[in-house]
Amino acid sequence: MAFSFDSSMTPQATAQAAKPAAELSDLELAQLLAERLAIKPADWHRLNRDRRVRAKEQLAAALVFLLKNSSDEALARVEQAAGWLNHSLQAPPCPSHGDRQAH
Repeated sequence: MAFSFDSSMTPQATAQAAKPAAELSDLELAQLLAERLAIKPADWHRLNRDRRVRAKEQLAAALVFLLKNSSDEALARVEQAAGWLNHSLQAPPCPSHGDRQAH
């Protein structure tokens, strides 16, 4: 079974997605999943506070780091995902809007 892909994927991810899943390495599969679950710029304002979306994004990134033998980075992403799910994290203000406080 080949993966479907959208035009927002990177050229490398698009090439990987065109291969049957059985031909991809575990790392390639994890990278495709991480890219698919990452919030796209056009969706940022709509999804940046969605706890499930953010947790999925972080857990997919954690899997990529784990498969790259970067345990510390993987653990940091798992902890971020847990923070989204247990409500100990909140989305930061949008960086493109800057500081809206009056000076």
